[in-house]
Amino acid sequence: MSKTLFETDRQKFVRLSVDARAYHRRAELFAEQEQSPGLVFNVASIAVESYLIALCAWYGSMPFNHNYTSLMDTAEEVMQFDPVLSHDIRALDEIFGICSLDDYHHGTPMAQDAVGIVAICRSLSTILTGLESQHIPFT
Repeated sequence: MSKTLFETDRQKFVRLSVDARAYHRRAELFAEQEQSPGLVFNVASIAVESYLIALCAWYGSMPFNHNYTSLMDTAEEVMQFDPVLSHDIRALDEIFGICSLDDYHHGTPMAQDAVGIVAICRSLSTILTGLESQHIPFT
């Protein structure tokens, strides 16, 4: 199967939706197995990123940067988020600022951070499922 250099928004949405759900599921399993908070957090953080980029792809708007603030800035240009969810996602940059060239850092996630990011994944999954159920064509 040949791969094209560029994906359509629909292809990107489908690919990232699958990825997000897979990483989310793995984070849930690691949490159930009482793995370290850092492992749960790191896997869930990939899910959050994938969920947000998939949501942006749904609306045909791609973020310029993949830190959580930039992802939310782009996502909130195309759809409304619960203010608490938006705040919680943006706050992830305080722990996990690996996409910043100016302020690279990777903190040590605590148990409450792992619980919080898995809850964020659940919220984003619900949003994604809601969009998919609308069957609205891509822009």
